[in-house]
Amino acid sequence: MAEAGGHLTEKGAEFSVYSRHATQISLCLFDSFGETELCRLPMQRQEDGWHHVAVEGIREGALYGYRAEGDFNPDNGLWFDPAKLLVDPYALEIDRPFRHDPALQAFGTETAHLMPKARLIAPQTVKIVPPLLPQGGFIYEISVRGFTMLHPDIAEEQRGTVAALAHPAILRHLKHLGVDAVELMPITAWIDERHLSPLGLTNSWGYNPVAFAALDPRLCPGGWRELSETVATLHDNGIGVILDLVFNHTGESDRHGTTLSLRGLDNLSYYRHLPNQPGELVNDTGCGNTLACDAAPVRDLIVSSLRRFVRHAGVDGFRFDLAPVLGRTAQGFEPQGETLTAMLNDELLKDRVMIAEPWDIGPGGYQLGRFPAPFLEWNDRARDTIRRFWRGDTSLTGEIATILAGSSDIFGHDGAAKTRSVNFIAAHDGFTLCDLVSYARKHNEDNGEDNRDGHNENYSWNHGVEGKSEDPAILAARRRDLKALIATLFVSKGWVMMTAGDEGGRSQNGNNNAYAQDNAITWLDWQGLDRELIDHAACLSRWRKRFNTLADPAFFTGTGDIAWLSLSGQPMTVEDWQAEYGPGLAMLLTTNDGETGKSLRLAIAINRHRATDMPLPQREGWAWQDLLDGDDVTRLALPERSLAFAIESPRPD
Repeated sequence: MAEAGGHLTEKGAEFSVYSRHATQISLCLFDSFGETELCRLPMQRQEDGWHHVAVEGIREGALYGYRAEGDFNPDNGLWFDPAKLLVDPYALEIDRPFRHDPALQAFGTETAHLMPKARLIAPQTVKIVPPLLPQGGFIYEISVRGFTMLHPDIAEEQRGTVAALAHPAILRHLKHLGVDAVELMPITAWIDERHLSPLGLTNSWGYNPVAFAALDPRLCPGGWRELSETVATLHDNGIGVILDLVFNHTGESDRHGTTLSLRGLDNLSYYRHLPNQPGELVNDTGCGNTLACDAAPVRDLIVSSLRRFVRHAGVDGFRFDLAPVLGRTAQGFEPQGETLTAMLNDELLKDRVMIAEPWDIGPGGYQLGRFPAPFLEWNDRARDTIRRFWRGDTSLTGEIATILAGSSDIFGHDGAAKTRSVNFIAAHDGFTLCDLVSYARKHNEDNGEDNRDGHNENYSWNHGVEGKSEDPAILAARRRDLKALIATLFVSKGWVMMTAGDEGGRSQNGNNNAYAQDNAITWLDWQGLDRELIDHAACLSRWRKRFNTLADPAFFTGTGDIAWLSLSGQPMTVEDWQAEYGPGLAMLLTTNDGETGKSLRLAIAINRHRATDMPLPQREGWAWQDLLDGDDVTRLALPERSLAFAIESPRPD
């Protein structure tokens, strides 16, 4: 089989696309403006279902699309309509963004004037370096547009683009925080959900893809060169790049949705359908359709897309949205399924960082801890336990300790010695960290769905006032809780992730599903960020790097590497662990000090209750030093709702 998609040759170009059920696929070439169809060339069908055509004399920059002929019988899963121009699913570049229009849903209505055209390009191959994300590293989740739209130092024409991430002001911020890798929310081509336009809203997150490897012109107008140069600049500053990709559904949605690419090429081959009901799409994603990732053509499309991001941009890894879909077959989720295995074994991909969001909404969709190593996994149990602990929920002492120690109950099965947990408290989906301590309930009224959308249970609290407050006591209490939450995250074993702006107290006014808010709700207000909080996060990030046991994903063995203490300074008892409301606990860790290269003990005390102090175990010839002020201490100060830190070092002679 020829290389899939369109690619240049010495004589011109060759094009290949898969469709098992189409009677004819045609290549459509367009003028340089993408407005006039110049010719329509029939492609030759091969026995394996691939359609191929070679075109002499065609040059880089040519614009094209496909049309597919066959039966139009949606009840039997057939959606062939030659009036629909279809985007090459292997396209590397498109000439314009996708825009929703009712004509894209109507059978027999010409759509060439509405559709983006694929552009034939030959992106450069970049030097590929080992992934920069270290063991237990700090991942920083970024919405490219929302993160840079209001930055005062970035030129207006560059705001909202991938290139803006290479701006010196952004680099200074990332390096101050000690970010190890940025995780970019989708930057590939997407289309708005059909219900948004009548509401005057647009998708600001990009989790509604059409072309999996085509960079969206709104976010990356400079195409692959812009992405590769930005990745190179971040790499030069010691920062890795992880792409958040969506291989679970497409923006073609349910049977009332649009025909843009895969549906028109071969709906039956690319999407999952109910058994013996070819007209009924499986909706394990909640987005109207589900990709058939166990099908060979879809597997090829996924692996090919991943390889391109490595080969042409040098990215360090990937985060996969609703990742169980990648391992789904007709029998359910298979951790060793062909597609997941192909991703992990590919020569170009096998050393890349792979992160799973380990749940979807289909049967058996919650798969936390079941992805094959070396997949890292978003740990929502860590998220919820940390939230509930600081909210004041009862009987959580044992659970919070398990989370801090790396969630061995989830990731320690089959003899695993290391965690694969990505710990987080807030992400793009849900409350911001600040809203978590400012709102007791969601406020999604601006989304146009009467506040029905978004999670109802957020394990949040508001300190007595819902939303914004001018009360100094309430503001101080919220800042105190934010500092405690951030500190808890950074002392947890595994990888840690924060969403951009949460380190500075950003708010979305209580909106916990702000995907449709491409405005000030999601645009980061850089001038309104809390510098004290930012510096607090930066300090914790430095400590995490300094004391190796915090970032080391290896589980504690209990043979001198950790001791659990109550706030009385004594070893935890069964009664302490089982107390209905434990005020807190302390970890006594043996760790290497990155500043001196020597081994020492690190005490981390967590107090979620009233102000108190904690006696530290004393050893002859050694002294405890408070990390915050450097003073020698025998009792570690524990202000209410806070964490305290001390290191033990030899007492000077």
